[in-house]
Amino acid sequence: MKIAVLGTGSVGPALAAALSGLGHDVVIGTRDPQATLARTKPGGTGGPAFSQWHASHPEIAVATLADAAAAAELVVNATNGTASVEALSEAGAANLAGKILMDVANPLDFSHGFPPALSPVNTDSLAEQIQRAFPEAKVVKTLNTMTNSVMVDPGRVAGGDHTVFVSGNDAGAKAAVSEILTALGHTDVLDLGDITTARGAEMIMPLWLRVWGALGTGEFNFKVAR
Repeated sequence: MKIAVLGTGSVGPALAAALSGLGHDVVIGTRDPQATLARTKPGGTGGPAFSQWHASHPEIAVATLADAAAAAELVVNATNGTASVEALSEAGAANLAGKILMDVANPLDFSHGFPPALSPVNTDSLAEQIQRAFPEAKVVKTLNTMTNSVMVDPGRVAGGDHTVFVSGNDAGAKAAVSEILTALGHTDVLDLGDITTARGAEMIMPLWLRVWGALGTGEFNFKVAR
């Protein structure tokens, strides 16, 4: 598939590299490609600078948000959750219409310090906000309940014996995303239901943050035992 990964933090490049490794034609979307390619500052989570990462993955093109989305069959939202709707608006509603939009972001509000709060929460979710803003896109929420290293290599935790969730209104889109998750190595893909169930997936994040603090590592995930 032609896949656009929007976002150049730690998650976007990790997913882009993994999807490219599966044989997909991947492009990374960013507001300013030249500034992004010139970035020499290490990532916020300790990863390599984007310029260094891209030197190791020259097969992955870097384009504007709009150009990346326009050429894609599937779009991954890996942007900062509190600015995702704005970034996707820059990508263009017409460029998202009719396409699967895999949303892996979390709406983390750091305005009151750490740990961050969720906004929205309880009666709404980021995934629902995206679906309302882009009604012709097929939004599927997934992968937001784990760190990026586990997203792309689930076997590094408990041999891969843990759960990844999907939420969305379009059954075909969820099936396509589930195929990608399986190709990445996820063995327990649990369909929660329509897009409103993304509220539950996003509300796992406050627990995830506390577990991270208790363990001192993000290399873990949750398992639904049944």
